[in-house]
Amino acid sequence: MAWLTRFLVAVAFLAIGVIFSPETFGSNSKGLNSPKLSTLLKLAHLLCFSTAWGAALWVTFIGGIIMFKNLPRHQFGNLQSKMFPAYFSMVGLCCAISVASFAYLHPWTSSSTTEKYQLGFLLSAFAFNLTNLFVFTPMTIEMMKQRHKVEREENIGDEVGWTKNREVAKVNPKLAAMNKKFGMIHGLSSLANIMSFGSLAMHSWYLAGKIDL
Repeated sequence: MAWLTRFLVAVAFLAIGVIFSPETFGSNSKGLNSPKLSTLLKLAHLLCFSTAWGAALWVTFIGGIIMFKNLPRHQFGNLQSKMFPAYFSMVGLCCAISVASFAYLHPWTSSSTTEKYQLGFLLSAFAFNLTNLFVFTPMTIEMMKQRHKVEREENIGDEVGWTKNREVAKVNPKLAAMNKKFGMIHGLSSLANIMSFGSLAMHSWYLAGKIDL
């Protein structure tokens, strides 16, 4: 129930923000009319973009590194196999909403060149996330499970870090081949994730230029 409580609190604060926004009680409002569609779309875009950006920043540069340095490898891998599908699904959904809202607010025929580039960056982030979700992540998880089986036969995997794996791989060609294949797939997945993060970073610069503080 903890997650539900947090969700309801977040929704409550969002509702309060909408009620007391300038468009509700400001000089341009008409009584208690609901906020304009454009404002709702901007809100959806901002919330979804910031969620995708924050999640990507945490998973890519902070959370994953902390877990790798402190969890036994097999435990770390099993946790990642559950977390990454949820992560890519959430970021992909946020990117989809950001793309849809931005495209609606900036129709292609009347958009400036800069706005068309920004839509391209958002579409790129969405595409890279879908690639990870449906292509690289399933391949990585399957390869990880196969390697875990071989490692358990060698009585390794409960340690933190890669030391024992690398030592055993020197005398176990099967494990060495698995390490190479896993490294290639994981590398492609990481590259797609970084490209998605970079695309979001480009859009963050655009949004920063639009904010009047």
